[in-house]
Amino acid sequence: MRLLRLEADGEFSLLEFVGKNIPRYAILSHTWGADDEEVTFKDLADGAGKSKHGYSKIRFCGKQAAKDGLQFFWVDTCCIDKSSSAELSEAINSMFRWYHNAVKCYVYLSDVSISGSVGNDLSSQWIWKPAIQYSRWFTRSWTLQELVAPTSVEFFSAEGERLGDRISLLQEIHNITGISIQALQGSPLSQFSVDERMSWAESRKAKRDEDAAYSLLGIFDIHMPLIYGEGRKKAFIRLHKEIEQSLRNEPPALPPTLSTEQLKRKRESFSTVPFGRDPDFVGRTDVSAWIRERCAAPGTRAAIRDSAASQPTRSMEEAHIDKPASLSFNSYGPGFQFNAPGSTQNNNTGSGNQFFGSLSGPVHFR
Repeated sequence: MRLLRLEADGEFSLLEFVGKNIPRYAILSHTWGADDEEVTFKDLADGAGKSKHGYSKIRFCGKQAAKDGLQFFWVDTCCIDKSSSAELSEAINSMFRWYHNAVKCYVYLSDVSISGSVGNDLSSQWIWKPAIQYSRWFTRSWTLQELVAPTSVEFFSAEGERLGDRISLLQEIHNITGISIQALQGSPLSQFSVDERMSWAESRKAKRDEDAAYSLLGIFDIHMPLIYGEGRKKAFIRLHKEIEQSLRNEPPALPPTLSTEQLKRKRESFSTVPFGRDPDFVGRTDVSAWIRERCAAPGTRAAIRDSAASQPTRSMEEAHIDKPASLSFNSYGPGFQFNAPGSTQNNNTGSGNQFFGSLSGPVHFR
């Protein structure tokens, strides 16, 4: 990552940093003018570009960073060597992270002026606030991530005067962009659906068709190679494929942790079967005793079927009340099965002394 530094003589120098040795820095967010009016990497390397219109933005960023106690700052026009396709691809895939890691992000609104106002008090805001909603900055593809990625975003007028930040202008920004208040306040973007995040970019424009898709890589935390010339449609097809693959690779969400009281209620909700008593049913204490006997030893099980199983909910309740921690049960078609600890549950309906079958009437445990 290359960073600019404003030297004591007023000149700018470019320094390159690798890995974790990147110092604290500010970053500029702006809209590009004509290509020949922006200061490029080559311009700075050659000591040229001072007469270009874009030089004033670099000067503004350097001075504002110094005011904030930051020695280094980053501007996309001149910190990336765009003559290298490999460097450009790496930079675009890293852009969201660079904005996120910046100490300060300065949004330079070249079409919002405070001319005619005095200071920045409430009485003067009526002059520049209406202009913000029509600023070109809110219509560009690349500025979406530059708005939501940084932790600190400050807005400045064409004169370099501070207008506010993402929090003080929260409602205005929300009204202009339609971006969720929570996202503007810094909530992780992964908390918002793919469709919602896509909607934030719907009306935004890019100079190059493919950039409409490439500018969203960081919004969805994905990486992919750039293929300028593939067109907008193919770029978005690749983007959606990468998003789908990323979602498939996500680990399943962990269930929320339950409190002790919630766990107690969860157990109690299964403590009794929620059906009223039916006076027409007669208790079958012989069946109840038989189940207890069959499931007395670990690893054993007992099953009932046919008419004996016509009211399984009663037997389920009996099992829970009698031995709530040591009896489980499962249904298997014509009947259901009780399992002692250590037994292997199965749905086998075979014969043998496991089964108490062909009872003459329904079973009702009390």
